[in-house]
Amino acid sequence: MKWKLVLASASPRRKELLQQIGAEFQVLPARGEEVVTSKEPERVVLELSRQKAEEAAERLVELDVCGKEDRIAAAEESSEGTILLGADTVVALNGQILGKPRDKADAVHMLQMLSGTAHSVFTGVTLILQRAESREMISFFEETKVFMYPMTEDEIAAYVASEEPMDKAGAYGIQGKGAVYIEKIAGDYNNVVGLPLAKIYQLLLKSGIEIL
Repeated sequence: MKWKLVLASASPRRKELLQQIGAEFQVLPARGEEVVTSKEPERVVLELSRQKAEEAAERLVELDVCGKEDRIAAAEESSEGTILLGADTVVALNGQILGKPRDKADAVHMLQMLSGTAHSVFTGVTLILQRAESREMISFFEETKVFMYPMTEDEIAAYVASEEPMDKAGAYGIQGKGAVYIEKIAGDYNNVVGLPLAKIYQLLLKSGIEIL
């Protein structure tokens, strides 16, 4: 029997990646305040992914206790268990984390920093495996190296004006218009988009958990 998958994220890109592989899932995005205690990119994404997954798990319990009719809670009865999937992605240049730009000026500044350089994209993943009588948590992070071509000031200005960079870590989208500025990558492409699908699937498969 398949496990029920719950995505603890409102990211449209993560939803698209799961849909791409034919996974059936529900969305229960985290709403709480993000708390970070580290400045190291890999630790930051692990902390944030864990917070998202844990919040989603707590909300599922609240829905069940309140007796609310909810497709996610109801699905638990017809599956072997529920997987809460939390994820967070950051871009890091020389150890400095570049999140989503605050405004267009910030996006321009980020792209000027990344132009012609190599940087890392870190995605942290936390999986909470919730059974009727037990709960297990698995966390890991994936790193992908991204090499960008040099960008002219006009190219940066035009790209920022397209609005694509504004909701993305590092102010670019590898799966969108920003693709023309990517020279090459070393690692998982989907990790840069926002979710290391293959590693998640293989890890669950080794644990005897089927989601497809």
